[in-house]
Amino acid sequence: MTRLAGLDEAGRGPLAGPVVASAVILAPDARIRGLDDSKRLLPEERDRLFVLIQARAMAVGVGIVDSETIDRVNILQATRLAMQAALTALAMEPELVLTDFVKLDGLGCPQQNLVEGDRRSATVAAASIVAKVTRDRIMADADRMYPEYGFGRHKGYPTEEHRLALWRHGPCALHRRTFNGVWTQGTLVFDGEED
Repeated sequence: MTRLAGLDEAGRGPLAGPVVASAVILAPDARIRGLDDSKRLLPEERDRLFVLIQARAMAVGVGIVDSETIDRVNILQATRLAMQAALTALAMEPELVLTDFVKLDGLGCPQQNLVEGDRRSATVAAASIVAKVTRDRIMADADRMYPEYGFGRHKGYPTEEHRLALWRHGPCALHRRTFNGVWTQGTLVFDGEED
């Protein structure tokens, strides 16, 4: 098989911003040193690998699902929508899809769902990096629009800084209002307790 697509996502856990998925088909003879789970890499290393993946991959597809859709359909379904969009965006049809253990229905080819796929497969690791860098750049842009939340630093994840900003300012248009820790009907919920 030469058209093996790795598929992964970034942004399931944050309180704000989209979930982003990427599908990557690497050329069998184009090895990229340093591919790994994006969470185990420094930002500079992810950026360097992102450029190499874009240059050397046979195909790269990205799918983005916004916070409003996440609230409407739930984060798992939004992740699947983003993954389907990433596969559709590929310039060629894959012969096999490898995921980091998220099952998709209705694919036109076989799939294999790997536990810790982003550590076990170069193509899934490449997809992990593309998804993470793409989402981080979206959140850096969001930081310029909504500087009071600090999105450039925490990328929407539920850090103490982000929770304090939510308490002070309430949610913005990018917040996932169905997530624990975001204002819902005038009440801020922290770890199951109302404040």
